[in-house]
Amino acid sequence: MTRSGANILIIDDDPFFQRILSDAFRENGFNVFIASDGIEGVKLYLEKFPDVVISDLVMPRMGGVSTCMEISRVAGERQPIIILLTSMFQEGPHEHETPEMGARFHIPKSTAPLNIVILVEQLIERAKTQATLH
Repeated sequence: MTRSGANILIIDDDPFFQRILSDAFRENGFNVFIASDGIEGVKLYLEKFPDVVISDLVMPRMGGVSTCMEISRVAGERQPIIILLTSMFQEGPHEHETPEMGARFHIPKSTAPLNIVILVEQLIERAKTQATLH
């Protein structure tokens, strides 16, 4: 693991899932911010500007699709890695060429927390490599 020190925002209305996912990221050197719904998530994004946003799909007040789209809109040139996490599909994690439902990356909620951490670390490393090439 890379012990990145990257900032991550977890947006999920399930306190248990918030805890297990945030613990996995903190144990691997991430700074974690937590929001319980999309409205709170967008507000926290604008305060902290995290490197990565992981949003649940189904939440009260503002769902994951609207949340991801709004964060992408307000981020402008400084786009974070946006991941949509959901129990609505069961296939493995996948990436889309262009954002679909507000995010390029979709991960099933059944994925083990440590595997989500590893995937996020790989996406961060890839983003760093792409940034140095441009």
